[in-house]
Amino acid sequence: MLRRGDQPHEGAPRQPEPGLARLDALLSATRSAGLDVRLAVSGAPRTLPPLADLAAYRIVQEALTNALRHAAARRATVSLAWEPGELRIEVVDDGRGAAGAAAGGGHGIAGMRERALAAGGRLEAGPLDGGGFRVAGRLPLVGMGT
Repeated sequence: MLRRGDQPHEGAPRQPEPGLARLDALLSATRSAGLDVRLAVSGAPRTLPPLADLAAYRIVQEALTNALRHAAARRATVSLAWEPGELRIEVVDDGRGAAGAAAGGGHGIAGMRERALAAGGRLEAGPLDGGGFRVAGRLPLVGMGT
């Protein structure tokens, strides 16, 4: 089962799980916290299966949280590429790269990878040459007629 946090789960969630429909609010909150974040979208957005929609949102959320908390990033770019059969997600920041990744200690990258796998996708994450960090995921558009 996917992690919900460090505390044991105490009953059902009190509100619907987020998805990409709430991405603008996430980006706005991230900007308010001090990270200059840009969004790039290519292709025609489509409705994702619920598990993939939640995974996409959580991957972006965790990548941006890591950029703020651990990488001392100033800028990040979130890219969503709607392609035949899959959604590609990429979050790149200008933070400390490998040094920022080592400072974590939580379940962030492992949790993102677990979410992608649970939705039938995959995820890669790691420091970039010359600084910065990249999270890249692919989620299938199962049953979307693609």
